[in-house]
Amino acid sequence: MGPGPINADPRVLRAMSAQLVGQYDPAMTGYMNETMALYRQVFRTANEATLIVDGTSRAGIEAALVSLIEPGDVVLVPIFGRFGHLLREIAERCGAEVQVREREWGTVFTPAEIEEAIIQTRPKLLAIVHGDTSTTLAQPLDEIGEICARHGVLLYTDATASLGGNTFETDAWGIDVVTAGLQKCLGGPSGSAPITLSPRAVEIITARKSIEAGIRAEGDPVIAQPIRSNYFDLAQILDYWGPKRLNHHTEATSALYGARECAVILVEEGIPAAVERHRLHGTAMVHGLRALGLTLFGDQSVKMTNVVGVEIPAGIDGDGARAAMLGDYGIEIGTSFGPLHGRVWRIGTMGYNARRDTVLLTLAALEQVLRRGGVAVTGGSGVGAALDFYAGEATAA
Repeated sequence: MGPGPINADPRVLRAMSAQLVGQYDPAMTGYMNETMALYRQVFRTANEATLIVDGTSRAGIEAALVSLIEPGDVVLVPIFGRFGHLLREIAERCGAEVQVREREWGTVFTPAEIEEAIIQTRPKLLAIVHGDTSTTLAQPLDEIGEICARHGVLLYTDATASLGGNTFETDAWGIDVVTAGLQKCLGGPSGSAPITLSPRAVEIITARKSIEAGIRAEGDPVIAQPIRSNYFDLAQILDYWGPKRLNHHTEATSALYGARECAVILVEEGIPAAVERHRLHGTAMVHGLRALGLTLFGDQSVKMTNVVGVEIPAGIDGDGARAAMLGDYGIEIGTSFGPLHGRVWRIGTMGYNARRDTVLLTLAALEQVLRRGGVAVTGGSGVGAALDFYAGEATAA
């Protein structure tokens, strides 16, 4: 019940136990095509270039940035938490001239601030996190795509922590590139990174295509400044997933089975229904935490549905309390990073664990840990507040 990874859905684990198939087996070609179609629905996009990068969510981020950025490109990174700093570091390693704007952790940017930074820096690419679990906040993006399009700027966003549990509209918001991971709201294991690329992004990437020696055919392009990673070269990976079936790497078969099943489960539930489920149980958790006397961290008007930050009460050993939650009750909650380490707990309700029983059990256990730590808590207050919220939602429905 932390900020991720979470327990994988049992259906995903069963899917991953199936026998291996080679990437050129007709069955695997079918699975890959099905997976692309499913993730178009998850990302809410018509992008043909929607696929899986083999690797954790960071692999997807790196593939996107190394494939889009050429040395010397100006990249704007607005930072409002730990993972904005990650985008900055990867862009710098790609040789970009990185321009940074920072907000205090616990706040997000306004569209006007983003546009002003674009006018000042004139970037090729704006790279921004959607939901940053370090602060538990989600940067609103519904106006950013139009701003970027008006100024001729590519828009990339990392939706690792938010996709599947928060409203996310790739096409409607005008986002060029999105990457994600399975271990949060998608309810799977880390190790696969879904990605979607707009036609404009694909055009930029394929202009840098250089097929490696040994599989290069006569007439294949060879350029002087190719994408600076072989494994994360999206120009070749697009051909690997596409009709050419380029022999780029050995597909992570079991991981693909898991990624496919994550998307099947979400599509069966319905993306709006999944977002509503995360909202329901995330809000119940919030009501329970407040009833326990805990103070929430950050601007709650832009809080992610699937994770909440709470200030650690004075006198409580934050790491000791987390150890007690895990050791005594088998429940993991998270700490945070940088300026928030030791100050904030992060408690998640996401993916397979966005359920009523997990919320109530977590609140009951946390109450006992707080009590043993010397915090005055009204017995049953957290669970009671959550139950009252659930009852009110049921009545309203």
